Amino acid sequence: MTLSEVAAEAPDLSNPIINSPYEPPQQHFEIGPHGPTGALKPGRRPSESFIPLPPSRKTRQKHVQEALDFDITGERREVNSLVNDIRREVERWRANNWTGVTPYTRKLLAHWAPGPHREDPVLFCQREAVETAIFLAEVAGRHGTTDYRRRLEPENRMHSDGLPRVALKMATGSGKTVVMAMLIAWQTVNKVMTPRDARFAKRFLIVAPGITIRDRLGVLQPERDDNYYDERNLVPPDLWEVVLQANVKVVNYHTFLPRDAKEIKGVNANTRKLLRGNRPPGDADAFQETPDMVADRVLGAFGSTEGGLVVFNDEAHHCYQDKLLEHPEDVADKSDKERNREARVWFRGLQDVSRRTSVKTVYDLSATPYYLKGSGYNEGHIFPWVVSDFSLMDAIESGIVKIPRIPVDDDAVAQQPVYLNLWDNIRPPLPQRQSSKGAPITSQGWVMPETLEGAIRSLYRSYEQNHVRYEKDLAGLGEPPPVMIIVCPNTVVSKLVYEWIAGWEVDQDGEKRLRPGNLSLLSNIEDGVWTTRQRTILVDSVALESGDPLGPDFKQAAAREIEAFKQEFRLRNPGADVEKINDADLLREAMNTIGKKGKLGEHIRCVVSVAMLTEGWDANTVTHILGVRPFRSQLLCEQVVGRGLRRRSYAANADGKFEPEYAEVYGVPFAFIPSDRATPPPQKDIRPAIRVYAVSERADLAIRWPKLDGYRVELPDETLIADFDEKSRLHVTQEFVALWVENQGVVGERLQIELADIRGARDQRIAYTIAKRLMEDEKYLAAADGVERPWLFPQVVEICRQWLKEWVTTDPDVSKGNLLLVQATSRAAEKVFGSIIRQLGNRAKVLMPVLRRFDPEGSTDDVDFVTRKVVMAPPPQKSHLTEVVLDGQRGNTWEEGLAEILEGDSRVHAYVKNERLGFTIPYVHEGRQHDYVPDFIVRLVPRDADDVERTLIVEVSGSRKSPGPTAAKAHTARHEWCAAVNNWGQYGRWGYVEATHPMQFREVLHDAIENLYADRPIIGLPD
Repeated sequence: MTLSEVAAEAPDLSNPIINSPYEPPQQHFEIGPHGPTGALKPGRRPSESFIPLPPSRKTRQKHVQEALDFDITGERREVNSLVNDIRREVERWRANNWTGVTPYTRKLLAHWAPGPHREDPVLFCQREAVETAIFLAEVAGRHGTTDYRRRLEPENRMHSDGLPRVALKMATGSGKTVVMAMLIAWQTVNKVMTPRDARFAKRFLIVAPGITIRDRLGVLQPERDDNYYDERNLVPPDLWEVVLQANVKVVNYHTFLPRDAKEIKGVNANTRKLLRGNRPPGDADAFQETPDMVADRVLGAFGSTEGGLVVFNDEAHHCYQDKLLEHPEDVADKSDKERNREARVWFRGLQDVSRRTSVKTVYDLSATPYYLKGSGYNEGHIFPWVVSDFSLMDAIESGIVKIPRIPVDDDAVAQQPVYLNLWDNIRPPLPQRQSSKGAPITSQGWVMPETLEGAIRSLYRSYEQNHVRYEKDLAGLGEPPPVMIIVCPNTVVSKLVYEWIAGWEVDQDGEKRLRPGNLSLLSNIEDGVWTTRQRTILVDSVALESGDPLGPDFKQAAAREIEAFKQEFRLRNPGADVEKINDADLLREAMNTIGKKGKLGEHIRCVVSVAMLTEGWDANTVTHILGVRPFRSQLLCEQVVGRGLRRRSYAANADGKFEPEYAEVYGVPFAFIPSDRATPPPQKDIRPAIRVYAVSERADLAIRWPKLDGYRVELPDETLIADFDEKSRLHVTQEFVALWVENQGVVGERLQIELADIRGARDQRIAYTIAKRLMEDEKYLAAADGVERPWLFPQVVEICRQWLKEWVTTDPDVSKGNLLLVQATSRAAEKVFGSIIRQLGNRAKVLMPVLRRFDPEGSTDDVDFVTRKVVMAPPPQKSHLTEVVLDGQRGNTWEEGLAEILEGDSRVHAYVKNERLGFTIPYVHEGRQHDYVPDFIVRLVPRDADDVERTLIVEVSGSRKSPGPTAAKAHTARHEWCAAVNNWGQYGRWGYVEATHPMQFREVLHDAIENLYADRPIIGLPD
């Protein structure tokens, strides 16, 4: 049976909350090999290492997948036997009124249990986690129970160097901070009342992964006015004075980093090297703290550590003992390396502490206690010291968290919902970094890919509907608005998306003007002025969490919102000196108080984040999440979705259950369906990994090139007439854009979202939009000097109307309104502009390059990668790089032969194989823009000292090359790319040649080089 057939026959799952949040789960939804079956099963869900995902219900695909793989990490649907065994014994122990514990423990357990004595019951998931910890410490191995500590000890010896770790797995939003408070109260009361009992302590070190969590966990300090013990009624009144004796210190893991001695602060790096002398790099630095000094500094905050202490690791998946990898090159991702570096710092810090004092227990709390990539263990493998598990499905069925809904169907042609795995469907790829030359980041002139724009507009349409309900029911009560969060891969993309949504300042005819954002409810510009309160903010989560000052690039990008927050801070805090608060503190305060009445972030509606929004961020007003980044692990998916899982209301209905709340999620395939298919064994690498990099001693062989987004033609100011022909024709489809989307959670109600304004757009609106694009973009009719030419606009609109009427066709049931999406508008503008150029005939025109706004130059200087492809032997001598990488499974003799010819040609100064260089030639084929990657770049020896630099692009055609649109590639390379770059003149003279047969390579190269020296037409259309 197919996924679609299963979904069609499944019973209604519209009532997802089937258990009380205060009692043990009485039933659970069955999860079959294809996802939820709709059947209810009695009793508690067994703990398993997977989280189900609703299957796609699209029925238009040609091939229907029978079942989805469980995940991409190699993890399978696997029962967690230790958790299930302990859970059964804890259930029996609870039913027997917690026999075997101290009287103080029993009093606390009774106080936490539901009953008429509590108006605000403790959630069952919180009680179960605490009960499990208490059972292991006080009961296991006694009164006929199994001593599960004996099962944990070997795992901790193997994985944690003997640290006594106990992990409690709880879904995001289920209240881990409350659990820590309960455990602190239990330990403190017992230690104070029975000082000689070595099982307990009253000193607690709480370690967090960043500043946000560190600050939020301050509620665990009982001396604070806003402490959780009092606020959540966790301690009986007669034990309150006892709990006040708890000594709680909260730090972030950065405190374990060795600090410099006072004597070395301010000394530059070179002087420091001299002072170090000739010690090997691995030797201890005499001017830096030793591990014991680090531990003493951390423990010094307690005054005394007599009697030992208990450690809590919050978000403990960041803390583990790493293993040395056999193939370190397998961890190529920078973020993976950084996460594993942090894990080493955290874990070794705990080791240092354990050598200086007795650590009773290390309690790890996390929603995702899994190993990360590069840790040396199986990615996604659950920590073997996990003893308690309240999973996301448990939390959904008990109503403790919002129900995430993801796209399961849409009207796009693609086989799977296009906004589910959004990152894989975005074309062209998003920018990777800002220009090394410091070009300003701005949305002006940037074309948002239509798939991304469609996803944002679709999610925003749902946000609009949610905001209408908010205005009707909650705004009058002073409640904060709903929030959308967008997670981006880097600062360039986040800045572009932020400005597209919130608006930006443009320089037009020498004047500064404000351009409102594209989403009115989220725009920071309204009626031509900045709004008094920021609706959308841009945050760099990594920078904010580090505690270091914000980088200059991000600080400049967020300058406007930082200044707005300063003004609001002054209004909320009369007399306060805002200048004493740095920008990072202010932005962190705004972000951390989103959704909190009377706070700085109260009115924020949208957060555009660089990297993942920080864990511990406890906003409960998030209703929409968009992931604009790759998600390759279960850990990252669930962590991002976790930012939107916290409920807004905890009011129970007449049945004692919570009403369902939902979060709409695009672009984050946050969980995985198990599969009953066998997992194919991983293929062993036959070839060793080879590092390819630029050799510093060969700097004179470096090759540089411009990176182009396209080409523009400078036209005279005359009457415009279009010459339409078959090249003008455009057919509109919906392959990777959806105007109708259906969202569904694993269980719960479905939601349908439709962009009716785009589907029903009239031709006049579409023509106006295309004409506006033609007039504003320097690739088309905008003057290079920025001077506007409004007299051309009516002509352009009329040309666009004619083109829409006569030369645009669509698939059945597909609207021309799809052309309103910016990337599609650009394709339309390309067609219309091409028709205008053809009509101009022999009028004077000059082809010029359009450089990538954020990355205008490439160079072999930046190359450094690892490959398992075949490389040329012997290594090259005329290349800046160490290797010539060959295409194909067994290499490519044609490419190798050409490289040998280049090595022996005295006219060739340097050459490079175009493998992972980032050198591409943009071209248009069948109405869509593509990137062409030619094979070689060859720099020639100058004819004399005054000669310009001459570079030849060489394509090796044939052999194993795929047929592809070769004519369009060659024509664009020769007559557009080379012509535009040569007309610009900043990179010398360029030419392009195809070598189509190995017997003619030498002759073809000889003629091409001579033509390039002679400035003959091989180089395109010289000015």
